[in-house]
Amino acid sequence: MSQGALAQFLPLILLFVIFYFLIIRPQQKQQKAHKEMLASLKKGDRIVTNGGLIAEVVKPEEDFLKIKLADDMIVRLDRAYVARKLEDA
Repeated sequence: MSQGALAQFLPLILLFVIFYFLIIRPQQKQQKAHKEMLASLKKGDRIVTNGGLIAEVVKPEEDFLKIKLADDMIVRLDRAYVARKLEDA
């Protein structure tokens, strides 16, 4: 009887294992890399915001970044709205 119960749950367990390795684990790695990128931002780094604006970091603060959008426009941006860091090409 217990073999029958195990045989019934085996496809469900297998499906969960596949789901974990194909979806959950890669997403956790991506979140960790994004969090590390946010922590490493420094003055002079170029970033792209979630709104698509390209800006330069003027001063990193604890929860916010002061960014320069134009030569005379400096604004504060919440760190959560940084999409990615532009790498020098």
